[in-house]
Amino acid sequence: MDTASPILRPVGIIRNAVQEPFLVAGRDGISQREGADASRTHIRSTKEAISEIVLDESRIALLEGIEGYSHVTVLYWGHKVPEESRSVDCVHPMGRADIPKTGIFSTCSPARPNPVLATVVRLHARRGNVLEVTGLDAVDGSPLIDIKPYVPSHYPQADVRVPAWMEELMKEIDERRQ
Repeated sequence: MDTASPILRPVGIIRNAVQEPFLVAGRDGISQREGADASRTHIRSTKEAISEIVLDESRIALLEGIEGYSHVTVLYWGHKVPEESRSVDCVHPMGRADIPKTGIFSTCSPARPNPVLATVVRLHARRGNVLEVTGLDAVDGSPLIDIKPYVPSHYPQADVRVPAWMEELMKEIDERRQ
């Protein structure tokens, strides 16, 4: 493919208590840093933990009106994804060998050609150039690429299909959340 390389310019940074990703990306795929139970606990804890999205002061006008939304989509760069894992084509989702390997674009794995990661988060407050959110699964220091308002009608509500392995993973996470 002969196209010009895009230039991404971070517009801010993410601040929270997460120092290392719970999934470790490497040349051979991904694995869970501390095992399945710890990974599920990490996923559940991000739903409740406060993160700050700190926008560059010079870009504060980009946030005008954001308080009207309960949720926003955050796009950020997986800065702790090593370069060698960006050439991985297939992984066991969540590093689980009991799930067959599948193509990177069929997973939410951070090990991707371009580690642009996205999460829908709950917006709790805005203080100037800082947004307080919950549900952000980023690592502290992740460069912020973009923020978009979450508008439910922009996403399909009916006839949505996901593979059985993904349904099972989400069920496991939800069951332990209660």
